[in-house]
Amino acid sequence: MKLRKYQFLTALLLPTLFANAHEYQTGQLHIDHPWSMELPSNAPNAAAYFVIHNKGSQEDRLLGADTPMAARAELHEHVHKDDMMTMQQVQSVMIPAGGEVKFEPHGYHVMLFDLKKHSVDGERFPMTLHFQQAGDVDVEVAVQKEAPKDGANHEHE
Repeated sequence: MKLRKYQFLTALLLPTLFANAHEYQTGQLHIDHPWSMELPSNAPNAAAYFVIHNKGSQEDRLLGADTPMAARAELHEHVHKDDMMTMQQVQSVMIPAGGEVKFEPHGYHVMLFDLKKHSVDGERFPMTLHFQQAGDVDVEVAVQKEAPKDGANHEHE
């Protein structure tokens, strides 16, 4: 009887444990947990974060992104310059063969300009990532009140 009770509790809890974790695979690329912070309704812009793992033997490049949630999306990075942190647009981001690139606060990110709708914690919105080799990859961005506890995303071997 105890075993049945634990199985029932596990069945109830598992969906909530993995509710925010989501991953996407296309060819040799693995995109881990796209997310964005919940922002006030008057915020004009937002950012999206994720990790791209390249399990292949050839590099790929992220060329851009788009989403119906914003008028435009751009690839950006934070740069330390003259004792100040600034943000600048980049044309592409190389994903090395056998490596990974983290899109995280104070690093690379997808900037979403002129938001058309403000999402709240627990909602998701679509975004398409455009890769040179892998082509277009559709993902869902999870909106969260806080950054994931383990940094930006989850790790994979």
